[in-house]
Amino acid sequence: MRLLIHEKSYRRVEAAIAAHGPAVEPLLLSDTGEVTLNGLALSLEDARPEAAWANADVFFSGAMRPFASATLKSPDLKWVQSGAAGYDNAIFGQFVQKGATLTTSHGQAVGIADYVLWGVLDVYQGGPARRAAQAAHDWNRLPYRELEGSRWVVLGFGAIGQGVAVRARAFGAHVTGVRRSGGSDPAADRMVTPDRFLDVLADADVVALCAPATPETRRIANADAFARMKPGAVFVNVGRGALVDEPALLAGLAAGAPGHAVLDVFETEPQAADSPFWDHPQVTMTPHAAGMSSGNAPRNDALFLENLAHYLAGRPLENVADAKDVLGG
Repeated sequence: MRLLIHEKSYRRVEAAIAAHGPAVEPLLLSDTGEVTLNGLALSLEDARPEAAWANADVFFSGAMRPFASATLKSPDLKWVQSGAAGYDNAIFGQFVQKGATLTTSHGQAVGIADYVLWGVLDVYQGGPARRAAQAAHDWNRLPYRELEGSRWVVLGFGAIGQGVAVRARAFGAHVTGVRRSGGSDPAADRMVTPDRFLDVLADADVVALCAPATPETRRIANADAFARMKPGAVFVNVGRGALVDEPALLAGLAAGAPGHAVLDVFETEPQAADSPFWDHPQVTMTPHAAGMSSGNAPRNDALFLENLAHYLAGRPLENVADAKDVLGG
């Protein structure tokens, strides 16, 4: 089985792959897009991978375009492991349309959940004011708000949403989770389905979006949603920019609901230099980096190796993306 893998990724997991012996033929992809097999260069057309490992080493290097070309041209492609949790990028739909199985990763869930708590704590603790006081050499003892007793609504209750909920509840918060299946979950005090999302906003001190972009979630945070939010609420988006009507968010911030927005994802990335979010006093803005934590790569590598063993043994893969979701319905 030919496996297309970035050479940096391969060096991290080389021993584990070698343990499978000749069952795996690694196609090594360089930052510049060159593909080699056993040290010999191959054209992208001749690479013909059966499986591919698409992770940060691919996404954030010059290898992305050649990776896409080699996989989409391959008549043998059957499985792609992604290092991302989302699947709204068009290339994932192209993999599925070719008949390949797409598996995703929740390796970044730990870091993203930490990020959400950091963002909310920074707002509650008055981080900007504290930093300004330090910069001004002003010995100013500023009061702050506790998380104890705060009420959270977490939209999307997969690995990221659950991680947020566990952390928030550890601080004494009450968490309402929102997911399609509803039911109950040990990480939440209450669970509702997305049709109840607007109904639970009025009491929420924190609203965190942790859902993927789907036809059902697109613009779910709209003018109606912001109009129903509690004045001063903290709004966090670590899902996708498509979940938010950004002009409506700006209008909501001007009206005080939400009182502050912590935004890691946007409709357009990177944001234009003249975007109003850059200098907005009620916005904490980061460049789609919430998942770039120290443990992300090791967790993603571990899941990839687990799925590789499953694939070679003909066992079910972990985290298989629903083709209907990937293709938008």
